[in-house]
Amino acid sequence: MKTPRWILIGFRFRKYLIIGISGMVLIISSLLVLLKDVDIGHLQLGAAVFLGVLGMYLVLVFFARIVIRFINVFPNGIPRKPKKVKDIGDILYRRKVLSSGPKVVVIGGGTGISTMLRGLKHYTSNITAIITVADDGGGSGQLRCDLGMLPPGDIRNCMVALAETEPVLERLMNYRFPEGRLKGQSFGNLFLAAMCGISGNNFVQAVTHMGEVLAVTGRIYPVTDENVNLVATLKDGTVVRGESRIGSHHLFHPGPIDMIRFDREPVRPLKEVIDAIGKADVIVMGPGSLYTSIIPNLLVDQVPQAISKAKGIRVYVCNVMTQPGETEDYTVADHIEAVHKHAGCRLIDYCLVNNSSIDPSLLERYREEGATPVELDLSRTRRLGVKVIEKDMMGVHNGYVRHDPEKLAHAIMDIYRDK
Repeated sequence: MKTPRWILIGFRFRKYLIIGISGMVLIISSLLVLLKDVDIGHLQLGAAVFLGVLGMYLVLVFFARIVIRFINVFPNGIPRKPKKVKDIGDILYRRKVLSSGPKVVVIGGGTGISTMLRGLKHYTSNITAIITVADDGGGSGQLRCDLGMLPPGDIRNCMVALAETEPVLERLMNYRFPEGRLKGQSFGNLFLAAMCGISGNNFVQAVTHMGEVLAVTGRIYPVTDENVNLVATLKDGTVVRGESRIGSHHLFHPGPIDMIRFDREPVRPLKEVIDAIGKADVIVMGPGSLYTSIIPNLLVDQVPQAISKAKGIRVYVCNVMTQPGETEDYTVADHIEAVHKHAGCRLIDYCLVNNSSIDPSLLERYREEGATPVELDLSRTRRLGVKVIEKDMMGVHNGYVRHDPEKLAHAIMDIYRDK
């Protein structure tokens, strides 16, 4: 039988509970002596008064410690109103028990990282998400062009994934306007844009404030606060500019990617990013688009060096399927080599690879789009000095193969516990 979370929380408060109960026992004992109808001597009276005062002191200590603990658990207030008694235990569990979990840094962008965060937040609240900021397509690209702000889309997705909010607020943040001048734009992007405006156009501060509004578990940082664009060089020497064009270049100029870079160098990281990497127990790269979501973070000055020197274990989550325009025909080893090539140093200790089978009808549809399952070339991967962990981590969402949040988070925590 599963232990209720309020009982797990109670174990952590047991010493204060003992103090409080002891105080009440002393107070009751004192009152029983003082309220007797028989005469008592001065010695008994003094002892009763002393026990009563001591009992009141212990009860005051109990309440004071509980209040202090409550303030520490909820420094910004309770994130949402509990609907049931058991919800109080769930909130306390997330805020107190999970706060003792490992420090996990996740690096990437796109839907892959937000999927992983949904699972990880049930294991630890010490999460730092480091997000790429080179997106120039869709609603994010439009706001970036119109307002000169960093692209909000990937950060919004991560906030929603880590938020402790009502489902209606999650739907609100993801709502996209169906028509008019705002067609295709999400409310969450506009919310973050407005927050940026009232924060003096300080995007990092806006992200922090929005995280407070949504009661986000952990922290979310753009890898840099500089406005940068991606530039890719294909194997045939062709140069493709812009993240959205790089990801779709197979539609107008097919060919494998050789190198990717920013349109200017050096690009400085946020101090908080380097600090988080240095303190991490686990650093996770991926899943996500290799050349437009993961590697761009490694092009920022000091970031690959910080990961290389970090004491925490370093995990790469390989995609389940190849991606047209970026990783056609790539094996697991090809992904790892691309990461190390762009980082300029070895960054990966473990590689998580999905080993569950995919429904044939799904495979056929993916093949028609030019995607296939990523092949594991085990001997070559091991020669790169990377330990391969094969797990069933796959899920199907809206007809597409995705990593299952819970399975993926469980696999990552297994590596941490077994390290």
